[in-house]
Amino acid sequence: MPTLLHYPLCPFSRSIRLALAECGIEATLTEERPWEWRAAFLELNPAGSLPVLVTDADGPICGAYAISEYLDETGASADGRNFQPFPGDAVARAEARRLVDWFHRKFHDEVTSYLVEEKVFRRFGPKSASPDMEAMRAGHDNLRYHLAYIGHLAETRSWLAGEVLSFADLAAAAHLSALDYLGEVPWEDHEAAKSWYALLKSRPSFRPLLADRVAGFIPSGTYADLDF
Repeated sequence: MPTLLHYPLCPFSRSIRLALAECGIEATLTEERPWEWRAAFLELNPAGSLPVLVTDADGPICGAYAISEYLDETGASADGRNFQPFPGDAVARAEARRLVDWFHRKFHDEVTSYLVEEKVFRRFGPKSASPDMEAMRAGHDNLRYHLAYIGHLAETRSWLAGEVLSFADLAAAAHLSALDYLGEVPWEDHEAAKSWYALLKSRPSFRPLLADRVAGFIPSGTYADLDF
């Protein structure tokens, strides 16, 4: 059985947890705190970033991008499983990859790094400090723009990248779920994004994430509520 090194509020890790579950692949979860820079972890991934999937046959696969492509290329939709991280023809797959980059790079840089990392990583890191409130304000402002874009995609397509569920949906939901745990998402102002997220949140793959608890942080009232 493969092992996934992850951190509960790391959105990159969450996206791979969702992808593994959608593919029907069981994995042992091992929590890793990236700010600790453990020597043994750095031997697996010199970049010191999460997630890392340690496979029985192929060794460690490092990073959400690499792992998602690995799952797509190693028969993740075989044996009766119908989820493929990047489905469809070349154009459809390119659109899914564009949106994965949007959420795992642009959304992360403009929102998640300002909110989740400021509230959680700064608190537990080697130089513990209070959140930078200016960064938090910027994150909140940027989040509204991104929620509007998610709403636009959700209103014009069945799923964010097209007609079927893809890794793009999982990447977006991973970031939003981490923010929602901390009570940072103004769902009431973004009904289209909320409806799309509620649909994903009700899938069996999401249940383990909704059971997550992080020491020092109580999940928001909407976090595990399917009828939020």
